[in-house]
Amino acid sequence: MSFTTSIKRSLEGSSAAFGFWLTLPSAAVAKTILHGASGSSTKFSWVLVDAEHGLISDHHYYELSNAIGSEDASPIIRVPWAEEWLIKRALDAGAHGVMTPMCHSEVDAANIVKYCKYPPLGTRGYGPMFAPHSFPGVNPGPEYDEGTQHGVTVIVQIESRSGVENAEKIAATPGIDVLFIGPFDLSKQMGVLRGGEEHEAAIKHILAAAHKAGKKAAIFCTDGNDARTRAQQGFDMISVNTDVGVIRSGMLNELKTANGEVVGGPREGY
Repeated sequence: MSFTTSIKRSLEGSSAAFGFWLTLPSAAVAKTILHGASGSSTKFSWVLVDAEHGLISDHHYYELSNAIGSEDASPIIRVPWAEEWLIKRALDAGAHGVMTPMCHSEVDAANIVKYCKYPPLGTRGYGPMFAPHSFPGVNPGPEYDEGTQHGVTVIVQIESRSGVENAEKIAATPGIDVLFIGPFDLSKQMGVLRGGEEHEAAIKHILAAAHKAGKKAAIFCTDGNDARTRAQQGFDMISVNTDVGVIRSGMLNELKTANGEVVGGPREGY
């Protein structure tokens, strides 16, 4: 079969690719959300395995990647930092894509691409004993080795003033597939109000830079309403919420309902 992934297929479509943040090291949580009918005309095509801020470390990668991949969704591992050995560990555990925080320049972007590719395209060390397991139908050996060179999705986060200023150069870097906006860090790093005029202008600038270069633009959202707004703005890849956000708000809303209180209201952060 041809080497493909759920996130690659979804990004080639006309609608936004929706996913969610996994911060708990639990295959059961991931599969509970992904397994079975979604009740919607769409489904989650990717899951962000958060090893930067979540309670997830690299010894969880293999189990989580296989659980997510078995449900026809793509495990995207966010490594703690854009270092070669961290990226290699994620890919060798079966990640369909890698997300790296704090990409500030085209030099950063070029290094990240290099770390994700085997020679001659990059410098990734060879040893994918377990990597193919999360790719249903893909055989170990040449099928994985050759397919992964262009089949793995390379995602960089733009979340600083320098990242915004260099967005066009980052987007133009060969091998970069997606520019992902971290709106919380972006506002803090820029020293501006999240959701304010300057913050939104920076977000629009990154969106335009990605599309001008023929790349995809993505963003983190805190709920479905936020995600819907970003989809209408033209974002291609959107996180609709986090596991802990839904668990906490859902359980507390049930408590409020049981106590005869009004349910609703915005939530912040993770």
